[in-house]
Amino acid sequence: MNALRQLRRISDERLAYLDLMRGIEDFLNMEADLLDARNFDEWLALFTDDVRYWMPMRKNLSYASRNKDITAPGDVAWFDDDKSTLTKRVQQIQTGVHWAEEPLSRVSHLVSNIRLQDPVVHLEEGEEVRVSCHFLVHRNRLERETDFIAGRREDHLRRSGDSYTICRRNIIIDQSVLLAKNLTFFL
Repeated sequence: MNALRQLRRISDERLAYLDLMRGIEDFLNMEADLLDARNFDEWLALFTDDVRYWMPMRKNLSYASRNKDITAPGDVAWFDDDKSTLTKRVQQIQTGVHWAEEPLSRVSHLVSNIRLQDPVVHLEEGEEVRVSCHFLVHRNRLERETDFIAGRREDHLRRSGDSYTICRRNIIIDQSVLLAKNLTFFL
């Protein structure tokens, strides 16, 4: 009987973990869909008021210095935004007169390799979990402008009702030189 209880406990934990993972995957895929559909106000609502949206720069360094190839917090970064700055960037794009988005870009976000970075099987309201993923963003604009940006993210998600909010996003792109003409899209 003891073995049966242990199997049930393991099974219940596994189901709770799978439920948590599926919810997080659904959340991140829904976020990508909001960005692709240009539903920026709904996208902004996914972030907490205390969010930090940070994308440091990459450096080309020798093998011996490979652990220092990302700029440190407080150093130069592509983005180091809070909720107010993210809101202003969205408002600028939504004016319809943003020179780099006239005509509008067509953007596709792909998210994969979603993994929990903390040993968690359940989150209570307000609790946080670190989630890593890889992404690929494709943008096409005009006839010949095409950009691909690949990288990885670490998100800190906070349980909020039946869903999550993003309270921190660290974005590490694979490029050390940004080949896109601008960054008028979000990662």
